[in-house]
Amino acid sequence: MSTTTTPLPRSAVRTRKRYLILAMLFIVTTINYADRATLSIAGPAISKELGIDAVTMGYVFSAFGWSYVIAQLPGGWLLDRFGSKRVYAASILLWSVFTLLQGGISFLTATATTAVVVLFALRFLVGAAEAPSFPANGRIVASWFPASERGTASAIFNSAQYFATVLFAPLMGWITHRYGWPAVFVVMGVLGMALSLVWLKTVYTPRTHPSVSKGELEYLAAGGALVNMDQPGTQSRSFAPESPRLGYIRQLLANRMLMGVYVGQYCITTLTYFFLTWFPVYLVKERGMSILNAGFVAALPAICGFAGGVLGGLVSDGLLRRGQSLTVARKAPIVVGMLLSTSMILCNFVESSAVVVAIMSLAFFGKGLGALGWAVVSDTSPREISGLSGALFNTFGNTAGITTPIIIGYLIKGTGSFNAALVFVAANALVAVCCYLFVVGEIKRFEISSQA
Repeated sequence: MSTTTTPLPRSAVRTRKRYLILAMLFIVTTINYADRATLSIAGPAISKELGIDAVTMGYVFSAFGWSYVIAQLPGGWLLDRFGSKRVYAASILLWSVFTLLQGGISFLTATATTAVVVLFALRFLVGAAEAPSFPANGRIVASWFPASERGTASAIFNSAQYFATVLFAPLMGWITHRYGWPAVFVVMGVLGMALSLVWLKTVYTPRTHPSVSKGELEYLAAGGALVNMDQPGTQSRSFAPESPRLGYIRQLLANRMLMGVYVGQYCITTLTYFFLTWFPVYLVKERGMSILNAGFVAALPAICGFAGGVLGGLVSDGLLRRGQSLTVARKAPIVVGMLLSTSMILCNFVESSAVVVAIMSLAFFGKGLGALGWAVVSDTSPREISGLSGALFNTFGNTAGITTPIIIGYLIKGTGSFNAALVFVAANALVAVCCYLFVVGEIKRFEISSQA
C-alpha cells in the first residue's frame, strides 16, 4: 500500500492555520499533564500530613487511571458524535474544577481517612473528565495535518507532557514549599478553567475555520488530512451516531497490527506513569532530595524527554519524505527510543545523584523519541470511527495508569527500595520493542466493515 502523496507547491499553502491549532493542542496538553502531576509533586507533603504509606499512596496515584480507562470508549464515542471542539472544551472545564477541589480536602473532611477517600474520589473524577483529551488530539491532528507532517504534529502535542514537567514541576515545587500543597491544586484549577474559554474562541475544524484559505484546505486534503471530519452529512462522521457498536470494537481488537500497537502503548505508558507519579518521590525518598529540589531536578529529564519527543517526530516525517515506508518511518524512532529507556536500570548501580539524573535524562530522552503512538493511531485509525479507535488505543495505554503506581508501591514496600521498580519499568520498554518488531507488521490505515 503506497504511503506517498503528491506534493503541492508552497504557493498553494496561503495560510498555515494548522500551526495555531497545533499550538493550542500543545498548550492544553501541557495543562493536562501538569494537572496529572500535581499529586506527585504535592504527594510527599500530603503523605506526611495524612500518614499515608507507599501502598496507599500507590492506590491514590492510580485513581486517575481507573476512571481515565473506564471513560475512554464513552469519550471516544462523544467525540465522534458531537465533535472535538465542544467535547474537549467541556473536558478541560470539568477536569479543572475537580483539580481545584482537591485543594480543599482539608476543609471538606474531618479525619485523615476521610481525606484519603475524598482525594481518591476527586482524582477519579479528574481522570474521567480528561478521558476525551488524547483521542481528541489524535482526531484534530488527523483532520488538520497531511501524512507527511502528522508524525511531527503528533510528537509536538505529545511532547507537551515533558514540557509540563519542565515548566510546572519547579513551579509547583516552589508553590508547595512557599504556600503549602493545597495551593498547587487551586492554581492549576483556575488556570485550566480560563483555558477552556480560550479553546472555544480559537479551535475550529478545517472546513469551519473563519480564516483558513482555500489553498491550505487543498493542501491538507491532497496530503491525506481528513478535512471533512466533524462535518454533518459526510462519510467522516461516525457510522454509529446514536451509540458505539460493539462490532466495530471487535474488528479493531481482531486486527494484529492494531493489537500490537495497543499492547506496545501499554508498555510505553508504563514509563510515562513512573515519571508522572513515583519519580519525584524516588528523588525525595531514595536520593534524599527536598521537595523543592526534586521539583527542579525533575525538570532536567523532562527537558530531554521534550527534545526526544520533538526529534522523534522530525526523524519519522523526515524518513517518510525521503522515500522510506510509513512502517519504517514510524517504527525506527520507537524501537531506538525504547531501547534507550532501558538505561534507567543503571541507576541501581550508582550512588551519585548527579549521575542518576543524567541516566534518567537519557532514559526520558529515549521515552520521548519513541512516543509516536498517536502518530501511528492517526495513520491507522478507520476514518469513520477515529475517535473510538483512538479511545481504544488510549484505553490500553492508560491501563498502565492503574497498574504502574500500584505495582511500584508494592515493590517499594516489599523490597524497601526502588531497585525492583526500575527493573519493572525498563522491562516494559523491552516488551514495547518486541511488539513493534514482531507483532505490528506493516503500518497502514485499517478499513472497517460497515456490516458489523
